[in-house]
Amino acid sequence: MERTPFTREGYEKLKKELETLERVERPKVIKAIEVARAHGDLSENAEYDAAKERQAHVEGRIQYLHNKLDSADVIDCKDQGCERVIFGVKVRLENVDSGEESVYRLVGPDESDIKKGSISIRSPLGQALIGKYEGDEVTIRTPAGVRNYEILEIFV
Repeated sequence: MERTPFTREGYEKLKKELETLERVERPKVIKAIEVARAHGDLSENAEYDAAKERQAHVEGRIQYLHNKLDSADVIDCKDQGCERVIFGVKVRLENVDSGEESVYRLVGPDESDIKKGSISIRSPLGQALIGKYEGDEVTIRTPAGVRNYEILEIFV
């Protein structure tokens, strides 16, 4: 089984979602199915069909989360120095061509969310940054063309 890197926060978020699904949502769905069954004929019972569909969704998500948590490799960058770019750190970059600055946190593929400033270590930019130091420049080929960045700062 391939291990998937997670930050401590990302791992805890998945655990909390799993707990909510198992302790809150699953019992709600079971109750909804019981109520719908009590209405009689199941062949034309839209309420029953909807509850069974919701149950399939909840159970599928529970199984998915169990698999993700079982294959998770929690990496805590706070135990390591920040001299170079590693998993979990934040990096302040400057686009060498435009002068625009941005800050990204390098996370696992399941945690990445560009709108929140988190990029996957498996993305082209993430791969280019790993192992680099402040002051280093990286070149990335994107669909929009070649981008050149300078690493201004690395922090936790």
